[in-house]
This record gives sequence, C-alpha cells and structure tokens, in this order.
Amino acid sequence: MKTITQNILLVAFASFMFFSCATDDSEEFIQSEKIVDIQLTYTSLESEITTLINEYRSSNGLSTLNVMNIVSFEAETHTEYMVRVGEVNHDNFNERYQYLVANANAKSASENVAYGYNSAESVVNAWLNSPSHKEIISNPSFTDFGISTKIDSDGKYYYTNIFIKK
Repeated sequence: MKTITQNILLVAFASFMFFSCATDDSEEFIQSEKIVDIQLTYTSLESEITTLINEYRSSNGLSTLNVMNIVSFEAETHTEYMVRVGEVNHDNFNERYQYLVANANAKSASENVAYGYNSAESVVNAWLNSPSHKEIISNPSFTDFGISTKIDSDGKYYYTNIFIKK
C-alpha cells in the first residue's frame, strides 16, 4: 500500500513540475506577443502624476521623462498584482527589470510604489517626502517611465511608477 501511495505522489509531483514549466513558457510567449503593439489609455490620475513628476524634475534642472507604454504595461501588471495580494510591495522587481532590459532597451530601472493616497498630489508629495523615493524621482540618468494606478474593491488606490534609463 505504501508503494502505491508513493508512486501516486511521485507521478503527481512530476506532473505538477511539468505543467508548471509549461505555464511559465506560455506566459513568456503571451507577454512577448503583447509588446508588439501595446495600447494603453492613461487615466486622468495617471496623467496628473506624470505632470507633477515632470514639473518637479524640470523645476530642479532635470530633464522631463517620456512616458513609455511598455514601461506602463509592466507597472500596470505589478499594480494589479498588489491589488490581488492586498499589499504594497516590490515583489518580482527583477523580473520586471529583465523584461524592460530585453524589450525597452533599459540600462537601469527603479520603481516607486504606494497605497492609499487619493490624489496625484498626495502620492507625489509622499514620494518626494521620502528620501529613497525622492532619489529615484530626482535621478538625472532616468529618461523614461511608466505609471499605473488601480483601485481595489474597498476603494483604496495602489500605485506603481517605474523609471528607466535607456
């Protein structure tokens, strides 16, 4: 009896590993197809955040940043993930970075995330009042960025802003 149970567990484990690998490959393939023509529509909140960050940079003698749909797509994917897990985090940032290196010619990247702020001004001010977040916004080497905001079922906002250097 023990041998049959062990064999069933071994087959189940092997099947899980096989399907898990196939799923990863499928996700990469789907992701690659999406970059061909990423079409995004930015909310007024996202546009206002973009304007505030670029106004801040400009007023401090820094170049303004270009919004890139491919970077915003990665930001959106992460914001949706944060809403799904119900917490602000930088989980899987290395995967986002590698994707942007391969598909947006990024040489470096950083991200700011936030939760709970109800306006563009409040989230940008919070980032600027945090030394580590302000350092990212003020980094003169960044050339482009992407932005995403999402609202969870309780009406709380989540934000991801990814900065890249090309």
